[in-house]
Amino acid sequence: MTMASGARAHETVERAEKLGFSNAWFYDSQLLYGEIFASMAAAAMRTKTIRLGSAVIIPSNRIAPITANGFATLGELAPGRIDFGVGTGFTGRRTIGADAITLKEMEDYIRVIRELWASGISEWDFEGLRRKIRFLNPDVTGLNLSNPIPLYISAFGPKCRDMASELADGWMNFLFSDEIAFQDVHDIRSRCERRGRDPESLHTIAFTLGCILDEEERPDSLRAMAQAGPLVAAMLHNFAEASERGSALEMPEAFKDTIEGYIQMHASFQPEDARYLQNHTGHLMFVRDEDRPFITGEMIQALTFTGTREVLLKRARNLAKSGYDQLAIQLVPGAEDEIESWAELFSQI
Repeated sequence: MTMASGARAHETVERAEKLGFSNAWFYDSQLLYGEIFASMAAAAMRTKTIRLGSAVIIPSNRIAPITANGFATLGELAPGRIDFGVGTGFTGRRTIGADAITLKEMEDYIRVIRELWASGISEWDFEGLRRKIRFLNPDVTGLNLSNPIPLYISAFGPKCRDMASELADGWMNFLFSDEIAFQDVHDIRSRCERRGRDPESLHTIAFTLGCILDEEERPDSLRAMAQAGPLVAAMLHNFAEASERGSALEMPEAFKDTIEGYIQMHASFQPEDARYLQNHTGHLMFVRDEDRPFITGEMIQALTFTGTREVLLKRARNLAKSGYDQLAIQLVPGAEDEIESWAELFSQI
């Protein structure tokens, strides 16, 4: 289960634990969602078994000592239940008009955090100087440096997947079409094998949004649009910004005209030098009124985890057979009660 961080996110996590969910993942995109460490701490203090993880921390947005400290503190509140998810920053940086960080920056960030967790001295670049740092009073201040905190890397490109296959305990992917998801998990497992690593040692997760349709319900119903539509909108946001930067992303042929229509609308967003402010409003949370004409039932059915119960059970089982260890469904704000239906569905996989 995935959710936007917020002051009341812990209430959904408590329900998830009672319903048998194994993991709760929290988004960390400042200016879009609430504060992740406050949300995770509240959940840690109110649960006993469910794992709590970040999806994902962006290195440029939190300096390494702060992140290492935050997770070690969470580890004290929920020993052995904390996961560290990290990525180069699609949402977390695009919302401030910035591009993703480099893989070298992310690798160095991971190194510093792991060295601090190992109770050692780490060399850290800060304000133009290479500095030696370590936790000075971990026993006094309540930091848990004993329980390992698994590393999960969000990796879509080949170089980032190479890094995940080498460094990570887990790999995070976003599910759009099942066909591409199958190719992706085969790719990451192959990269592990080429390194001499057992692919089974890398925990694989597919994140998505979706809606469990009633038998006669259309995929563009108000309910499906609210629960699954934000994922299609996020795809449109990505294509528009790529076009603005002069990057060419391969468009799904079936939806090319729709995507190009959204790109044209995006060019009218104001202020002109900060179109990202309007583009990312509602990102993965709700569908804006101006987005609705570009989000069709066909797109929701093809690009999200939406369908009848029987269809979704078959898809989930096929994802598991292909190599995914976990399917994480995001609950959008206002649809928290859908957790009951998802729990029932997942119990049958």
